Amino acid sequence: ILRVTGVQTCALPIFTIELTPMTTHLFEQSLMPTHAVTNKKELVGYFTQMYALRRMEIAADVLYKSKLVKGFCHLYDGQEAINIGIEAAASRKDSVVTSYRDHTWQVTRGEPMKNVLGELLGRYCGPAKGKGGSMHMYKKETNFYGGNGIVGAQMPLGAGLGFAHKYRGDGGVAFTLYGDGAANQGQLFEALNMAALWKLPMIYVCENNQYGMGTSKGRSSANSDYYTRGHYVPGIKVDGMNALSVREATRFVKAYVLEHGPMVMEMDTYRYHGHSMSDPGITYRSRDEVSGVRQARDPVQLLQKWLLDLGMCTKEEIKAIEQAQRKKVEAAVEAAKQAP
Repeated sequence: ILRVTGVQTCALPIFTIELTPMTTHLFEQSLMPTHAVTNKKELVGYFTQMYALRRMEIAADVLYKSKLVKGFCHLYDGQEAINIGIEAAASRKDSVVTSYRDHTWQVTRGEPMKNVLGELLGRYCGPAKGKGGSMHMYKKETNFYGGNGIVGAQMPLGAGLGFAHKYRGDGGVAFTLYGDGAANQGQLFEALNMAALWKLPMIYVCENNQYGMGTSKGRSSANSDYYTRGHYVPGIKVDGMNALSVREATRFVKAYVLEHGPMVMEMDTYRYHGHSMSDPGITYRSRDEVSGVRQARDPVQLLQKWLLDLGMCTKEEIKAIEQAQRKKVEAAVEAAKQAP
């Protein structure tokens, strides 16, 4: 980590943080960003939002175990840096469609947290009026085209969103997120073919959390370098546990696809919970493996480490942020419980 001397016009010190090298397919690795420039306001904002999203997913876990959530529930904790990093580089005119790990995306696309939790509880206040549960959140006003319960169903939808952006000429791109467990679906390759043929402004994001349900990527994929799986479509592999790596890669790729057509981004990440709440997540991997990733690569702790190591925040300031966000999530839970 390097601190660069100099002052921004807003009088905030500028920091340059070295990124984990990114791996590429069908274009020069030397073109990829190697550093991220940031400041205290940005990092505090990312940390605050990511910590709140982590607490929200933990709250969803408690609600499910309390038998207040009746349907499916797939949590995103461990993967939040992908959400925060992409949103930091995207705009609301860009479209997003994803799988059933969609709670945090609904929040970052503008839905109040109490409504998202209300959806889990089957309340009318939710974005799908309590009918969709965990899997089918949606917010057209901010170009969030929801989560999808059928594995890989979002892939052709993403191609349609990319086509719409190109047809309208609105300068937006379509982000289509899927897991490594969906990476072998035939519809991905059909959609990629159309996207490449028509040079659609879209980014396919493979959130490689290492396991499709209870099957490791090594047991399910003959080629687990998912960023190369587009064959004739360029790809990039990014540290999906580092919000700044995701942000910088997304900025680069967004500019690329607007000019040249689609690209595949593989985000190397990890989920802390099981595949869903019905999966304890420790029958096909050990507790030591999960705790080892938490200790070495946790995306929330990485942001906290930067804030402390670079002197942007004190331990007391970090604690105050965490306490405030805990209270915010607790209030959202209570409001969701009281909703009609």
